[in-house]
Amino acid sequence: MWTAILLAGVGCYLLKLAGLSLPERVLAHPTVERVADLIPVALLAALVAVQAFSDGPTLTLDARALGLGFAFVALMLRAPFLVVVVGAAVVAALARLA
Repeated sequence: MWTAILLAGVGCYLLKLAGLSLPERVLAHPTVERVADLIPVALLAALVAVQAFSDGPTLTLDARALGLGFAFVALMLRAPFLVVVVGAAVVAALARLA
C-alpha cells in the first residue's frame, strides 16, 4: 500500500513539474487554453455522476437523483447557491422518508 502511495505522490510531482517546464508558447495555444478550461468541468461532472448514480459497483436511481434533479432545475432558474444546496438536500431527505 505504501508503495502505491509513494508512486502516486512521485507521479503527481513529476506531472506538476512537467506542466511548469512547458514553454509559454505551448501554454498560450488556444486549443491548450480551451482544454485546460474544460477539464475541471468534466472531472466535476464525472464525480457528481458517480456519486449520484452509483452504489458500489452497481448503478442506482434513488433519492440522490431527485436531489440532483432539483439542483439542476434550481440552477437553470438561477437560484442562489445556498438555495440549490439546501433545496437538493431537502428533496433528497423527503424522498428517503417516502
